[in-house]
Amino acid sequence: MTKPTETPANHDKIDSADGGIGVSILRILKLLGRPELARWRPTMAIAVVLTLVASVLEVVSPLVLGHAINQAAPKAGIAPAFASAALWLSIGIGVRFLAAGLPQMRDYLFAPVSQDAQRVASVDAFGHAQLLSLNFHQTRRTGALNRIIERGAGAIDYLIRFLAFNIGPTFIRLILASIALGVAYDIRLSLIAVATIIIYVVATVIITEWRVRQRRRMNEADTHFRAMAVDILTNFETVKSFAAERRETGRFDSAMGVYNDRYVETVRSMYILNAVQALVMNAGLLAVLVLSAWNVIDGKMQIGDLTAVMLMLLSLYAPLNILGWAWREIKQGAVDLEKLFGLLAMKADVFDAADAVELVAPKGDVKFQNVGFSHEGRAVGVSDVSFHLQPGKKIAFVGTSGAGKSTLLKLLFRFYDVESGQVLVDDRDVRSLTQESLRKTLGLVPQDVVLFNDTIRYNIGYACPDATEDDLRDAARRAQLLEFIDSLPDGWNTRVGERGLKLSGGEKQRVGIARVILADPAILVLDEATSALDSATEEAVQDALEEAAEGRTTLMVAHRLSTVKSADEILVLEAGRVIERGNHAVLLAKGGKYADMWERQAKNADLALVDD
Repeated sequence: MTKPTETPANHDKIDSADGGIGVSILRILKLLGRPELARWRPTMAIAVVLTLVASVLEVVSPLVLGHAINQAAPKAGIAPAFASAALWLSIGIGVRFLAAGLPQMRDYLFAPVSQDAQRVASVDAFGHAQLLSLNFHQTRRTGALNRIIERGAGAIDYLIRFLAFNIGPTFIRLILASIALGVAYDIRLSLIAVATIIIYVVATVIITEWRVRQRRRMNEADTHFRAMAVDILTNFETVKSFAAERRETGRFDSAMGVYNDRYVETVRSMYILNAVQALVMNAGLLAVLVLSAWNVIDGKMQIGDLTAVMLMLLSLYAPLNILGWAWREIKQGAVDLEKLFGLLAMKADVFDAADAVELVAPKGDVKFQNVGFSHEGRAVGVSDVSFHLQPGKKIAFVGTSGAGKSTLLKLLFRFYDVESGQVLVDDRDVRSLTQESLRKTLGLVPQDVVLFNDTIRYNIGYACPDATEDDLRDAARRAQLLEFIDSLPDGWNTRVGERGLKLSGGEKQRVGIARVILADPAILVLDEATSALDSATEEAVQDALEEAAEGRTTLMVAHRLSTVKSADEILVLEAGRVIERGNHAVLLAKGGKYADMWERQAKNADLALVDD
């Protein structure tokens, strides 16, 4: 049987989904069509209408203003000319105000739509990441996943605003302006305007692509230079020990010199881009104005028409000033969005079967039948492991590091799926159960209990958010933690710090035990729960564990054999296989691996007492 793997591969890197800007637009449209965003559809329709109306008015306003200037030429007298010009100027300014104001109204209306779309996408990605397998979370970089979600959600807003409300309307205005120039004045003006925009866009894209490569090299040099600086300053003792101050200063100078060269290249290319854009714009504007002036002289156009043509072209050029920057950011936004959808496309290697059922009223019966499994990249995992643990009984797994003890517990939790054999709970293969109902049946106390950066109340109550005050206090008492909590100035509202660092090792373990007691699982799993504690703290925590295990099916992994003496059965593992089994007395009588481990640990304990 081939072991399934995450799709894409199980590493830290999350591949981008296939596609580019066009595919990103389709994905955004699909997202906006989601049922969760249905209430915003009227707002979306209004936003589109406002964008189109604003584009039309942006083209109409120069025509109206040009006509107003034409009316200023006295024909039937100064007063009528002034009145007509004033009227048309008022209309033109009003149209111009609407052309500028409607996009603001559109953005005002669209702001909650954009935020809601980002929320839906973020929640989808966050929830999907939670459902991915343990292997995925163990191999990703801290914070990388969060950044992918943040950037992808932010890209949704950015792509909507720049493509739908900036770049898109600009090309709509170009089409309308070209038609207006050709119909109202001269078709040659349309051709010059279109040619100018095409040359402008092509030049901007080519130079921007060149600048992107330069900026990438600059960023790499910046990363190297800053990483080197931090590394040198962090290892100052080593630098001083080897009298390497001058050498490291030279390395710093060299790295910063490379960064400076890359920075100068990038800045100069920006000046080149700005100069080329200005050249194309002004050349086009000059050509249009010269042709218009000739038409005025030839009597085909009036002076106001010349002004209208100039205003129309300037309104087209204004949003194109940021095209280089916008193009680079749009491409980056498309990449970020692709990574978000790449995350959403990943499939967990452990997933619920289509006909998976809930585990109801669990009794706590556990069976491993000829179980085999190996981790990716390792030759040894567990092989042909079998045992039957009846409800209320206790089993312990012992052996050297890497023998497969913790792997057995992860297979029970179905963090991994077996390659051969079966793991059964209450005579049901765990693969036929929903993961949620299975894990609610299990309560884990690991070697290093990791706590949320919140209060003691929150961390203990995490197992059962609806627990009453009496339930919380009873769980803390049974974990031998209540007296400690009551002695704190803030009591239950004491914050434990990042990963529980404000608590000692023993206190963290007892919080973990209290949390499991509150969860009231049918099966208790102890994964080296006391191995990181000193002897005095271990004794207190061990008493709490005995309290928690009372009446429950219990599976234990331990290095210290003194903690497993009370187990009904002990399995000794070596290289993933069970080499001995029996209770404490039986294994000692055999004089095998377990007896040897016990003797060595007893000698070490005696030596520690002599040293004390």
